[in-house]
Amino acid sequence: MEKIFKLIEREKIKGVDLKFCDLLGRWHHVTIPSELLTEELFEKGVGFDSSNFPGFRGVEEGDMSLIPDPETAFVDPFFGDKTLSLICYIADSESKTPFRKDPRYIAKKAEDYLLNTGIADKSVWGPEYEFYLFDNLEFSNSPMYTFFRINSLEARVDGNPEISWSIKIKGGYHAIQPFDRYQGIREEIVRLLSEAGISIKYHHHEVGAPGQQEIEVGHQGLLKSGDWGMMIKYFVRNVVKKHGKYVSFLPKPIYNEAGNGLHFHQYLVKEGKSLFYDPDGFMGLSETGLYYIGGILYHSHALSAFTNPSTNSYKRLVPGFEAPTRAFFDIANRTAAIRIPKHSSPFTMRIEYRPPDATCNIYLAMSAQLLAGLDGIINKIDPISLGLGPGKEETEYKFLPSSLPDAINSLKNDYKFLLQGDVFSEDLIHFWIEYKEKEIAEIGKRPLPIEFEIYNDI
Repeated sequence: MEKIFKLIEREKIKGVDLKFCDLLGRWHHVTIPSELLTEELFEKGVGFDSSNFPGFRGVEEGDMSLIPDPETAFVDPFFGDKTLSLICYIADSESKTPFRKDPRYIAKKAEDYLLNTGIADKSVWGPEYEFYLFDNLEFSNSPMYTFFRINSLEARVDGNPEISWSIKIKGGYHAIQPFDRYQGIREEIVRLLSEAGISIKYHHHEVGAPGQQEIEVGHQGLLKSGDWGMMIKYFVRNVVKKHGKYVSFLPKPIYNEAGNGLHFHQYLVKEGKSLFYDPDGFMGLSETGLYYIGGILYHSHALSAFTNPSTNSYKRLVPGFEAPTRAFFDIANRTAAIRIPKHSSPFTMRIEYRPPDATCNIYLAMSAQLLAGLDGIINKIDPISLGLGPGKEETEYKFLPSSLPDAINSLKNDYKFLLQGDVFSEDLIHFWIEYKEKEIAEIGKRPLPIEFEIYNDI
């Protein structure tokens, strides 16, 4: 904490912004004058009314506290006055005991559970962030005026005044300037992320022609990787808005274009080496690595309720694109749910779980994957004996869920693995199911433009 106080003095910090995550994966904040940040505040926190956030507490018991985590400090570039941001845990306002449905606390408990099993020292994560940048994005859901409209100068469509510099459908992968017209915006994003302490692996134009981007960051532990994920969305949105552009992390914002995934590279480490590596093992995988894969694939349907928690998620997970649709693993195969990247070493041998997308709460999504993998190790779930390994026709593998109702129904029947180590609670699971079923019902009531096109003249 002493470093933080010195930083405030040295940089002449005026405000301290306290950020926290709700259950659905949105950040919220409250800002205090920097002189109010004391050692006592790091212990007692700042009060707030949690009853405004779905799944937290009711009005009669809504008072809770934000407890800043001193390890998360960064100078926030999106304030008028110089401001230091701290990411917070959520705690009971009186006892200061951690709130069981705080996403960050769940991520911390997942890390603690891994340690307590004795299987590994830590888990390491490397998400890939995909998103679209648009020149304009509008939408309306009023009863008699329902639409969304996207404009991108990169899109090869009639009426584009710069069509000579556009990109053909699904032809944007690693496009170069002048076709990659948002290179400068990406450069600004990654520069600011680097200044905030986030290591960047690379960034580039993705497959989607009208402005799809990818930023991949360095690998970190589960909790820190979750914090970075929240920061990345926050930085991307603020930089893009400054330039008068628009951003969407939706899994499928445009019909017949590439979708946005949030692939999770992951592995377990013990004594500095990946537990997934065995030079003599199947595809270079150790028995532990295979069992971890087995756990994720075995629970993949239930996992989808947390890794792909929107109705839009399943518009991405369709055949004909690089998005996975079936539960199996393979080496370097981007249509598999789990891909084994080439060029791995004894220190970084990893798997890549490809179905997730950025509508997830990143803390919950990673925690659920870790618990599924550990369940596979503990119960020796062999994916090869289950027929989930490579070597078969893709049509022989079982489908991943094709809709959010499918995923939620799977969670109803398969959630006990999430309760291990007291990481998730039954209360949280029941809230998630109930909340998502309400979302499904609300969206299902809405007429869609495509319905008018297909049925209006019958």
